Amino acid sequence: MLNQQGMLRTQALTLLSVLAAVLLMLSFGVRAEESKSGQVVRGEMTQLAGADYWRQVREGVSGTTTSASPEHGVLISTPGETWFVLKEKWMSPAGAVAIFGSITLVVLMYILVGPLVLSAPRTGKKIRRWSRMDRALHWSMAFTFLTLAFSGLMLVYGKYFMKPYVPLELWGFTISLAKQYHNYVGPLFFILLVFVLLKWWRKSIFNKTDVTWFKKMGGMMGKHKGSHPSAGFSNGGEKMIYWLLIVFGAIAAVSGLVLDFPIFGQTRRDMEISNLIHMFSALILICGFVFHIYIGLFGMEGALEGMVTGDVDETWAKEHHDLWYEEVKNTPDNDQATVTSKASDSPDQSSQKLT
Repeated sequence: MLNQQGMLRTQALTLLSVLAAVLLMLSFGVRAEESKSGQVVRGEMTQLAGADYWRQVREGVSGTTTSASPEHGVLISTPGETWFVLKEKWMSPAGAVAIFGSITLVVLMYILVGPLVLSAPRTGKKIRRWSRMDRALHWSMAFTFLTLAFSGLMLVYGKYFMKPYVPLELWGFTISLAKQYHNYVGPLFFILLVFVLLKWWRKSIFNKTDVTWFKKMGGMMGKHKGSHPSAGFSNGGEKMIYWLLIVFGAIAAVSGLVLDFPIFGQTRRDMEISNLIHMFSALILICGFVFHIYIGLFGMEGALEGMVTGDVDETWAKEHHDLWYEEVKNTPDNDQATVTSKASDSPDQSSQKLT
């Protein structure tokens, strides 16, 4: 009996030993598999978040995403760094130099050259030059352009001249307001630009008279100052400003619309290129209109009042737009031929024809 129990105990121990050995072998196998699997996972993680992974990210390698939109599989746009450098390191400083340079030039021009005044006394007779519709279109465009220019400059340069000196809350509100205003009013500028093109393009075509006008620098500088070179309804300088507005205004407007409505499959490259083009064209416009504003406000006697009241003095018309004046004088049926004498209070003498 005891021998049988001993044999059973021995067999049980042997079986347990065999089972233990099998379990131990299986355990080592599982551990080896787990170790191997862990090494694979760690290798994948190292590759995913390590140098190779970030190298691929910087190279713009596309990953996997549920979005079907262009470039959504690209985590970091490497060419975007080129855009950032061009915008922040080159175009922004160059734009600031150009704007302040333009302002400096007109200040020096006012100090050293002085404004262009009328050579003869005013007659008091007024010639209608701009209709009410003309003036409404001009001032609508002027207001839209100036406010867009200010909000755009705030977006580009505000972080330098405002952010360090005001509370963070005020800065956040101001820059957000500038951004929203720029985005929503921008399309209105494009609409006004179309009306400006349709309204005045015929009067802004260059001709031989403009060549002489430019040679004499508009009679504003040097030995030609006060010479009043001949001009039609628009002189060479006005035509140049007009086409500057049309060409660079159209470029700024179209590139701005691309930025405003990123819903037509634009890629990051499209947006970056549009941003640079938009900045460049806007800076050209701002510099050009520094001179336009100078002429209207300070550089030429009688220029501003024509766009405010619609009428110009007869002397002003003779000296600055003599060819247009002759057309008006010799066309009695033209509405623009009607002149008003400030010296007369009599209703029947308030309007008379130029003869």
